[in-house]
Amino acid sequence: MMKEHIALILDDARLTLDEVAASCTVSREWVIEHVQAGVLLGDTGSDPDVWLFNSRDVLRARRVFELERRFDANPELAGLVADLLDELERLRARVRHAGLRAD
Repeated sequence: MMKEHIALILDDARLTLDEVAASCTVSREWVIEHVQAGVLLGDTGSDPDVWLFNSRDVLRARRVFELERRFDANPELAGLVADLLDELERLRARVRHAGLRAD
């Protein structure tokens, strides 16, 4: 059975490392590894206990985790695919906003 996630996106919300790990059902170490690899959370300091994530970071972490799990991808490849999917969504939104069809 597929697990369904219901999320409310709050742009101003700031989550700690442990809250992100719990929300994405991954380990704290998984999040740290992906931040250090540059896949999650852009500009960070060296102390994971002071990192703060927003709702978009959480959605990206979930997407990256799912890509890794489903396709056995390494973190960098999953991050690249997530970037491409994000860009595709932005382009489709621009096309819709322009009143065109995105077939």
